[in-house]
Amino acid sequence: MIPDSIQHYLQRNRVRYERYWHPRAVTAQELAEALHVSGWRVAKSVIILADRQPWLFVVPAAGSVDLHKVRDILGARTVRLATEDEFSHRFAECELGAEPPFGELYGIPVAVDEVLSLNERVLFRAGSHEEALEIRFQDFATLEWPLVASFIQEHRPQAVTEPGRRAAETREAEVHAPA
Repeated sequence: MIPDSIQHYLQRNRVRYERYWHPRAVTAQELAEALHVSGWRVAKSVIILADRQPWLFVVPAAGSVDLHKVRDILGARTVRLATEDEFSHRFAECELGAEPPFGELYGIPVAVDEVLSLNERVLFRAGSHEEALEIRFQDFATLEWPLVASFIQEHRPQAVTEPGRRAAETREAEVHAPA
């Protein structure tokens, strides 16, 4: 069930939305599959700490955040994914992993990948793994005033990594700016 605080937030701001019940979907890509839509139309929320400041990055279910791009866009020295312990208290009424993209409601700045802005309507989780919301992208942008930029990883085959290293070994948990 979508928490009342989210419904009231949308109603108070006169944002029309549609609710969709679906089989339990833990990942955003599972949500896309359950609703029979492209993973490029479903948005997921990724909580990132940039110089210890939380940010809510909204990306397509089919995409992944590029922390190097995030660091450059924000001009931050350090950027990393937040742990569940670092953000779950802000989204107390939401199921863990179903955080909505409404940073204004939770006091967190929002950034959205420009790929999502190409969609007239966008689907996302809003506190529940069994129900999704759909709103017009323009309504989302007016509601949140997000930073819109390109910060998802380009899709490359895993073979394109440093010679002799597996893709998992080249991933960084934290990205630092050069000293």
